[in-house]
Amino acid sequence: MFCYQCQETAGNKGCTVRGVCGKFNTTSDLQDLLIFVTKGVANYTNQLRKIDSKKLTLEENKYILNSMFITITNANFDDIEIVKEIKKGIKIREEVKEKLLSLNVKLDEKFENSLMTNLDFKSVEEMYEVAKKVGVLRTENEDIRSLREIITYGIKGMCAYAEHAMNLGKTKDEIFFFIEKALLATEDNSLTVEELINLVIETGKYGVDVMALLDDANTSKYGNPEITKVNIGVGKNPGILITGHDLRDIEMLLEQTEGTGIDVYTHSEMLPAHYYPAFKKYKHFVGNYGNAWWKQKEEFETFNGPIVFTTNCIVPPKADASYNDRVFITNATGYPGWKKIKINEDGTKDFSQVIEMAKNCKAPKEIETGEIVGGFAHNQVLLLADKIVEAVKTGAIKKFFVMGGCDGRVNSRSYYTEFAEKLPKDTVILTAGCAKYRYNKLNLGDINGIPRVLDAGQCNDSYSLAVIALKLKEVFGFESINELPIVFNISWYEQKAVIVLLALLYLGVKNIHLGPTLPAFISPNVAKILVENFGIQGIGTVDEDIKKFLK
Repeated sequence: MFCYQCQETAGNKGCTVRGVCGKFNTTSDLQDLLIFVTKGVANYTNQLRKIDSKKLTLEENKYILNSMFITITNANFDDIEIVKEIKKGIKIREEVKEKLLSLNVKLDEKFENSLMTNLDFKSVEEMYEVAKKVGVLRTENEDIRSLREIITYGIKGMCAYAEHAMNLGKTKDEIFFFIEKALLATEDNSLTVEELINLVIETGKYGVDVMALLDDANTSKYGNPEITKVNIGVGKNPGILITGHDLRDIEMLLEQTEGTGIDVYTHSEMLPAHYYPAFKKYKHFVGNYGNAWWKQKEEFETFNGPIVFTTNCIVPPKADASYNDRVFITNATGYPGWKKIKINEDGTKDFSQVIEMAKNCKAPKEIETGEIVGGFAHNQVLLLADKIVEAVKTGAIKKFFVMGGCDGRVNSRSYYTEFAEKLPKDTVILTAGCAKYRYNKLNLGDINGIPRVLDAGQCNDSYSLAVIALKLKEVFGFESINELPIVFNISWYEQKAVIVLLALLYLGVKNIHLGPTLPAFISPNVAKILVENFGIQGIGTVDEDIKKFLK
């Protein structure tokens, strides 16, 4: 295996024996093969989409999104499920090809005789053999490889967000078209470094589009997030803990648990569900339990009830973990031995098995008490625009620090807690994603009633932070976001953070600081281009960085 797609990759170079995330070499290789098969599907869906997108079915459209989502860090560790997805991809590829031939379409010859469009397997053993040949390192040129992987990881993040939007009935054909085009470009040996750099920025453009689409899907269905105090203690009833990112799943769970005597709690990136008006009517929606995804081993033990994974952020449990028989998975997630919640043809799910289990469990053990405040998405912040602008003009707020992104396990991430603690009291933190767990429970106070930590929501709600910055640019009459008193000091972990970064680059944001380390998949030459054109930098010590940022 070779994998260097996440921030925790071994030695900041690449995992070659077993993933730091916990995946085995076989799983890593099969995921490489799944991406390769997905590109074969994209070859034909892209050609058919050019002719008539209505001839593509929901299954064909969703396949590319879900398959790429499966390969995101910490999403799926189940070789058997990945093998099924590979076989499904080959079947869909041939079906779409037949549609093209039935329309008397002359097939594009660029990839027609390639392995990508002709793969088929007689055995799983054959899959493993081919999988070893289609991984990251088959692209020999380091810079071409780097750019191809940046695009691929950006596409993974896009697919995750597009799938959430699709689950709420929102799609855009041009987003599908770009995803297919970009996947095929990573197999096109005629493309130069310059052309791939342009495609990296174009990926950022569609990253903005897909996050806007998801924002519209969420807010049109559940209302605009509101400033909300979220309980972090526990009740006396048995509970179900739901984690991940998919709001449609929590909606169905809340509907099906109403009146059952079961309480529902969020974990990690599902916390922002509390901010949406549509979910406030559920009295049994008690609060948020625990912290960021990487603390789940301890927190799942003490929760006592069943846990539902709607998306990635699985940490492989110990073999003797008490919660192993209490975990349910759905969508792109997978882990051997955990129970799978099936998706009906109409997209609905039956959580009755989870509910029945919960009835026989003890109430969660209390691990903390109090409240945390969130709900500062773009609509809510813009309602406070006059107050914020006045605070800036009077000098009450000197600077905003965008500290969105991901949290992770490495000790160096304590940097972000210390950074938040040491920031002057005339600064405000704008955040989204699980990075907020490093500082959202600190008592940092407020400025004229404006909390010093403004949580916009999930990682995809980084879109809100961009909208806020663009609005402030307009209010102050600046030509560029970079003239604003805003510093971007972002932590990253996996591929959804990559698409957020590319989206910011497309919007013209410069001098972004990225940590705890720069990505291993950025080659020295590509890093030089990013520094020269966008001012991307790493982080130093807290004291040095604060001094530099406040200059």
